[in-house]
Amino acid sequence: NGNGDVLVLSQMWGPSHFCLIMCLWACLDALPVAVDKTKVSPPVEDVEPPESVDTGLHYDRYLREVIDFLEKDPHFREKLHNTDMEDIKQGKLAKELDFVSHHVRTKLDELKRQEVNRLRTLIKVKQDMNGEKGMTVDHKALLKQFEHLNHMNPYTFEVEDLDRLIKSATNDLENFDKERHEDFKKYEMTKEHERKEHLKTLDEEARQKEEEHYEEMKKKHADHPKINHPGSQDQLKEVWEDADGLDPNEFDPKTFFNLHDTNGDGYFDEQELEALFTKELEKVYDPTHEEDDMMEMEEERLRMREHVMNEVDTNRDRLVSRDEFITATNRKEFLEPDGWETLEQNPMYTEEELREFEQHLALEEQDLNLRSNELLKQREELERQQEQLNAQKMELQQVGERPKTDVCQSHLQGAAKPYEPEGQNNRKETSVACTAQLN
Repeated sequence: NGNGDVLVLSQMWGPSHFCLIMCLWACLDALPVAVDKTKVSPPVEDVEPPESVDTGLHYDRYLREVIDFLEKDPHFREKLHNTDMEDIKQGKLAKELDFVSHHVRTKLDELKRQEVNRLRTLIKVKQDMNGEKGMTVDHKALLKQFEHLNHMNPYTFEVEDLDRLIKSATNDLENFDKERHEDFKKYEMTKEHERKEHLKTLDEEARQKEEEHYEEMKKKHADHPKINHPGSQDQLKEVWEDADGLDPNEFDPKTFFNLHDTNGDGYFDEQELEALFTKELEKVYDPTHEEDDMMEMEEERLRMREHVMNEVDTNRDRLVSRDEFITATNRKEFLEPDGWETLEQNPMYTEEELREFEQHLALEEQDLNLRSNELLKQREELERQQEQLNAQKMELQQVGERPKTDVCQSHLQGAAKPYEPEGQNNRKETSVACTAQLN
């Protein structure tokens, strides 16, 4: 969350547990700040995990609470430290659940029941909302909400539940970057679509000025210093010199790693890596400049981090160990890297994709217009029915407000007719009262 909260977690849980967290946990927005190790106090062991840390998963709280309680079991903690990342992903660690303490299992049962109740409430609300809008319920999408646990057994937390939780979180977080790229692609296409639609509203002279301004901004944005290849010696030396204040001629990979391993766990996680690219990004993006889009800057940061991970993270555990980092600094690519192409040199979409996107937007707009017209007709029908009800109400009120003399005359006319003995006294009393009123 930008405040270094993820660092507190790693200090509390230690390197092995942090590996599991990073397998399940990708707080991709956090940007740790480089810290001078000589000025950092020793890590505090007994620290509560901060509430603000969030994976972005809809079952984030459940995930964090399950991991937290499993860590409290000595047997599970020992197995965790001795299990590699691939075995964790394949579910081998989940089988150790049978050996945790009764207290932890009882708490896990309680957490699962709470999660099932939360999901049931959520689904009920969604169904009610869809019903009010006249929309059909996507049952397949609703059932997907339960994939991280066995909802057929809503009472106890079993090995299958832990296995599902690990696999679901791993899969969801591995797809997280892909979804971010897709979201950014839609953002860029929407921005271009809106620009083109705006041009249609202008006259020829204004449209020409707008186009010229647009091209001028593109040129200004592209006019920036050379961008070093992410993770290369040149790029890291700039951080060493500018951020760390050290002599670039004395660059030492081991010392560099220790300086920027901000939580001291022996790994570069995704956030620590992204923090290394700030200097490069500042060459291209300035929040005070009209031509620079900060959304594009974050996409560029993501591209840089993914590139370094693909080159250096050899065991694909979403972490760069000290050994992996040192090994990478001895490669030719580190010393003599290729150039780095920025976003303006790598368009996010093709013209065909933009056309398809705009067609999709047109269909959505058409569908919204149809729904709007239908709702308008329903409103008019309701207003017509309301007018009818109001008219009927007025008629009933008028009947109820007829003068009493009319009622008495009707009664006296009826009193002249033969009638049964029952109720004779009541009729007599009414006739006397009406006669007195008419007189």
